[in-house]
Amino acid sequence: MRQLTLLQIDPTAAIAPSADLVAWSRLGPSYQPAHLQQALEQDRTLFELDAMVRPMSDLGLFLARMATAPSHESSREWLRRNDRFRRDVLERLATSGPLLSRDIPDSSAVPWQSSGWTGNRNVTQMLEFLMMRGEVAIVGRRGRQRVWDLPERVYPPDTPVVPADEAVRVRNDRRLRSLGIAREKRIAVPLEPWAVGDAGEPATVEGVPGEWRVDPGALGQPFEGRTALLSPFDRLLHDRDRAVELFGFEYVLEMYKPAAQRRWGYFALPVLHHDRLVGKVDATADRKGSRLVVHAIHQDVRFTRAVRAAVDAELEALASWLGLKAVGMPA
Repeated sequence: MRQLTLLQIDPTAAIAPSADLVAWSRLGPSYQPAHLQQALEQDRTLFELDAMVRPMSDLGLFLARMATAPSHESSREWLRRNDRFRRDVLERLATSGPLLSRDIPDSSAVPWQSSGWTGNRNVTQMLEFLMMRGEVAIVGRRGRQRVWDLPERVYPPDTPVVPADEAVRVRNDRRLRSLGIAREKRIAVPLEPWAVGDAGEPATVEGVPGEWRVDPGALGQPFEGRTALLSPFDRLLHDRDRAVELFGFEYVLEMYKPAAQRRWGYFALPVLHHDRLVGKVDATADRKGSRLVVHAIHQDVRFTRAVRAAVDAELEALASWLGLKAVGMPA
């Protein structure tokens, strides 16, 4: 986690929850989901914020940002008009926490207006804002449901606040160490930026226009390739444009598309072979039938026998890790 800086949480579990799938592809069969749960809920070496799991040692990098959240005036106005509701939530957690959102009464004076799924979900929205402000924290999960409590029961006491500008610089440095090479500037995205500012050293990539930033510590290091099936949320692929520019690898997560419009599958796994991204595996876990069902294997480049054997071995390893008895290959 210190190397990756984050694991993204997503409710989709066509094969396995994404955070677990990333950890498995990075760490191998020794990793078990119980390890992540223990680190979050018992050891407190990790914490969850904004659908990201991060090292607890990085908490101080986010405290200054919390002090100014939320950023939109409309959100701040909703909080001002619901200050009694806010205090009710904090009092309920103080006396009865930790709690699921459904265990917290809705005493809002003004409902949350949204055209999306959060419309009128007043308790959930209040908890989201209070999490952003550092007034509540996620203490764990029951299934997919977050369990909320006061931050003093979750976060280490007296965590030093890193000033906002310094926190941005440190996070840029750590992001670049995780990625190895990245753009100085990229389009703004929510939660976790893709850009790294002026971290590292300037570099150019042969055949790719524009300047990059590179982690000097990554240069000249020995490399031992392997084959891996990656989660669509793996750090290597967060920035889809970067994957195209560096690896010539096009990828879109297609679970939000109608089935007839999908090229690669609902939750296709990118295939890494040594230093190339070479294809996608469309698979789902059939837990009732105890099979990892492989619907298709898409080859971006023609697989040699060695590549196909390595992919097959990874599929067997994935099925074994999931506790499934067999791999069902396409005809």
